This record gives sequence, C-alpha cells and structure tokens, in this order.
Amino acid sequence: MEQEIDTEALGEKIVKVLKTIYDPEIPVDIYELGLIYDVMVSTDYEVKILMTLTTPNCPVAESLPQEVEERVKSLDMVKDAEVEITFDPPWTQDLMSEEAKLELGLL
Repeated sequence: MEQEIDTEALGEKIVKVLKTIYDPEIPVDIYELGLIYDVMVSTDYEVKILMTLTTPNCPVAESLPQEVEERVKSLDMVKDAEVEITFDPPWTQDLMSEEAKLELGLL
C-alpha cells in the first residue's frame, strides 16, 4: 500500500528552506520578496518551483535558481527539485509581503 504523502507538511518545510535564501541586493528572503510564484509537490516527492527574479538581468540569475534547487533537494523527503524561472507576470514590489515592505521602509 502506498503511503499518503503529506504535501502540505512538505510544502511548509520547503517554504522554511526558501526563507533562508536571500536576494543578494535586498536584505529580504526570496519568499517574502514574492519571488516564489508556485511550489508543486508530486506524489513521487518531486518538487517543481516556479519563481521569478527581481529583474531579468539580475546578477544572480544563474546562481539563485541553482541555490533554490540545491537547498530544496537537501530536504530528506524530496527526491528531486526543479526550478523554472518565469517573468510572466513580471515581479513588482506589490508581490512583497507586508513584512518585506516594512523591512525595506516601503510602508
């Protein structure tokens, strides 16, 4: 019998990991910045993350998705992780959490 996977619990763990990754130019984590558009977990424990960057020519355009992938893969329950970058919709400050806006003095 196949074990029911708790995607919600795994999702929360993934979010915790995402909150440890920071945009190098802004002292706020990528989750609070609103760079993560979607986190999908399959029944095979494979994770797909849809994310954006603050700008298409972001200096970490290469390394940030790689870091996200590696950090998520480091979770015990995750078999594989894939990051897809999108600029649709483009990132705006409106996507930031209240916490992030407060941190950056935008409120």
